Amino acid sequence: MASNMTYGDISPRTAAHAVARMLTRGVPYLVLEKFAQVYVMPTKSTTVAKFRRYNALPLATTPLVEGVTPTGSKVTVTDVTATLEQYGDFVPFSDRIEDTHEDPFLMQISEVLGEQAAQTMETVRWNVFKAGTSVFYANGSARTDVNTPITLALQRKCTRAMKRQNARYHTQVVASTPAFRTEPVEAAFIGLVHPDVENDIRNISGFIPTKQYGTVTPWANEIGAVEDVRYLRSTIFTAFASAGGAAGEMVSTNTTNADVYPVLFLAKDAIGVVPLKGKDSMSIMVVNPKPAAGDPLGQRGTAGWKVMHTSVILNDLWLVRAEVAATN
Repeated sequence: MASNMTYGDISPRTAAHAVARMLTRGVPYLVLEKFAQVYVMPTKSTTVAKFRRYNALPLATTPLVEGVTPTGSKVTVTDVTATLEQYGDFVPFSDRIEDTHEDPFLMQISEVLGEQAAQTMETVRWNVFKAGTSVFYANGSARTDVNTPITLALQRKCTRAMKRQNARYHTQVVASTPAFRTEPVEAAFIGLVHPDVENDIRNISGFIPTKQYGTVTPWANEIGAVEDVRYLRSTIFTAFASAGGAAGEMVSTNTTNADVYPVLFLAKDAIGVVPLKGKDSMSIMVVNPKPAAGDPLGQRGTAGWKVMHTSVILNDLWLVRAEVAATN
């Protein structure tokens, strides 16, 4: 009797190699998970992810009494749960492509699907994180007023707000590889921006480009640093189109109102995600063309991916959004 195959018409070994290629192709788009608290999803487990934060202990300001043991403090935790959702897509292909295509088909389609999966997950995460409640505006008191670019004063307002809440710098991040591991980094808050905002970041007084970092290795997509913030860009960090004030010299979709760009400032443990890391993070399914009901001549096959994922804001006070315009 033929064995039941989890991955359609390919073996688990072939599927693992395909997933590795998918993740490698998608890595450049995975900016957010570098700086998130991660929940590594075990296979065949619950659909609820639990992220845990250990709370600070109260200050021990009472002097010790000689010979008397103090009562001690109890460690408390804050748990934040989030329900995993399933995402996925597939592409159809014909028997003629399989038979005549000069390039290894599964290899090529795995890379394209990997790029789609990574961009999908990054977009889902961005939509969650940009909805945080801590916000400062480049000018005015609402999004509809915004029509000026980011400034050093605005950055300082955002980082000061986090520092007042005892937010911590990032000192390690999830590595930029398909494997799940962390790596140490120079302590800093993280700023996430759309490429349209990059020129305004570079114009801030005190900006240090990555080529002047010296011994510090920049990340992929990193622009540079201003004081204690390191900035990264991605086209996925999109604007609120034409949501601001009179455009003037600012980028505008409708040429009348400025586009408003969220700039997210992240402290350590501000956000949580299920990462696209490791062989169990994604499933690839391949059905080769073969005669079947609805396809008697075996002319159609499919290749696709699916993941279980969730993302969540763990502490709104450690994630601050600045809303700015971008200079043309």
